[in-house]
Amino acid sequence: MFSRITAAGSYLPARCMENRELEDALETTDAWIRTRTGIRRRHLAAADERVCGMAEQAARRALEAAHVDPGEVDLIVVATSTPDWMFPSTACLLQERLGAPGGPAFDLQAACAGFLYALDLVDKFIRAGTARNALVLGVDIMSRLIDWKDRSTCILFGDGAGALLLQAAPTPGVLASRLHADGRRHALLRAPRPGGPEAPAGEPAFLRMQGREVFRFAVTLMQQAAEELLRESNVTVEQVDWLIPHQANERIIRALAKRLGLPMEKVILSLGEHGNTSAASIPLALDNAWREGRLQRGQKLLLQSFGSGLTWGTALVDL
Repeated sequence: MFSRITAAGSYLPARCMENRELEDALETTDAWIRTRTGIRRRHLAAADERVCGMAEQAARRALEAAHVDPGEVDLIVVATSTPDWMFPSTACLLQERLGAPGGPAFDLQAACAGFLYALDLVDKFIRAGTARNALVLGVDIMSRLIDWKDRSTCILFGDGAGALLLQAAPTPGVLASRLHADGRRHALLRAPRPGGPEAPAGEPAFLRMQGREVFRFAVTLMQQAAEELLRESNVTVEQVDWLIPHQANERIIRALAKRLGLPMEKVILSLGEHGNTSAASIPLALDNAWREGRLQRGQKLLLQSFGSGLTWGTALVDL
């Protein structure tokens, strides 16, 4: 038994912040942000909006697209770095909302690479025969970790949720996947726990990033991981129909595509409309492209992401 992606769903908050709104508060311009990141706007969660509610919207859209009743879901894995509660997990809260109790439900934290970590895990659950209808989600409200006075980070991030429905099938959909981490690089991108010992006393727990180093490692590590996975799978770069990378920065994506020898015409780019949504990035991009008709059944997708940890992952998917 294997797993196949049968549907996708996504959700973006209603509030949309254009680059020009940042011009008055920061020494920046819309043109500067677009040139260096490719981002035009980002969506921000409302004050009363919660991660679980965003996850529910994305999950229900995926289930509706597949005509699957929520009660049939027997596994939920949510990748998030910004849960509503330390415990219970967002996945358990989502399970209640969907009316799908009984099966395993848990959160997974690998920052921006979390979605591919979750996808790899769900694929193994289904291959082992312990699940047949699984929801794998990436959802983050990054705006609550952002220092809006820090130009190096606040222009990059947005909020969103994405979901895939994976179902048991006689032929493989997730052909191969590989996960990696290098904890020696943890200081390059991190955020303290609010109220924790690492957070400055009386100060907000903001995300901090060493952008140049993250850029350098991201491109190199993802290139190596992609080439390794394709080689092991006996798949050439020419056989890949679409690269769907973590939507962090257009410069990173273009550099990666160039190193892999993939034309940008075969790369899914959606960050211009929502920025870096962390774990939600890949399922958001995938759902957008699928709804637009660019993704078709039988195509080979190369999914890649990297995040704090450092963590990174690659998956080869037959849609």
